[in-house]
This record gives sequence, structure tokens and C-alpha cells, in this order.
Amino acid sequence: MTHPSEFDWTTLRATARSAMERAYAPYSKFAVGAAALTDDGRMVSGCNIENASYGVTLCAECSLVTDLIMGGGGLLVAFTCVDGNGDTLMPCGRCRQLLYEHSADGLILDTVSGFKTIDEVLPDAFGPRQLDVYRETRA
Repeated sequence: MTHPSEFDWTTLRATARSAMERAYAPYSKFAVGAAALTDDGRMVSGCNIENASYGVTLCAECSLVTDLIMGGGGLLVAFTCVDGNGDTLMPCGRCRQLLYEHSADGLILDTVSGFKTIDEVLPDAFGPRQLDVYRETRA
């Protein structure tokens, strides 16, 4: 497993703050930015994008994953998320699942209670790795 000290969290948080400054949050006024490193060394980021129909609002993690896919894909290895004050935020449950879908094994998240792996913040998750195991047992 990768250790949190292997990543430049200062730069990662600064990238998340920069993304947060581009958030579209006219309704809640709660801007959010997210940034992550990929397994090939790229940095991806995203911000929340609200909508008058609140249910179609996109969390910052959603636009981060869009940036990941548009940049060629890959897997996330380190992640942080910040609010309008630059304070660390914990992804909601939906976004934890979204991050899990695109995570390298052992993805490290910068959380309000310290560094945690994706498996610690989403225990017993279901995603691509579980489907791979299922397919292997069916072959």
C-alpha cells in the first residue's frame, strides 16, 4: 500500500482550492473543489456545478472523474476535497462510490479525520475489482 507521505499534499490541496474557485454554486453558495493524482502521475480536478433542479447538481468529484476520463483515463491514487474556505471535506456516499469505481487499489483520501484508504471510507464496496473476481470464478 502507498503511504500518504509519498504525495505532495500541499500541491494537491492548492489544485483543489483552484478548482473550487471555478465552482458554479449560485444556490447553496457552497463552493467545492477536488483534486487527485493518477497512477501515471497526472493531476485531475473538478468543482461542483449546481442546477436549479437540485437533483441534477454535480458534485466536485463528478467533474473530477470527467477530467480523469477526458484526459485519457487511469486510476486515482491520492484525493483531496475542499470547501470555499479551503477546509478539507469528506466526499458524500455517492461520491465515495464514484471514486471507488476509478480508484487504484489503496487510493488514499485526505479526510477530515486524517488520511484514509478508499476501503476504510467505503468498506465492503462493490466495483470493478469485485466484478473481475466474479468473472474469474465463472470462467
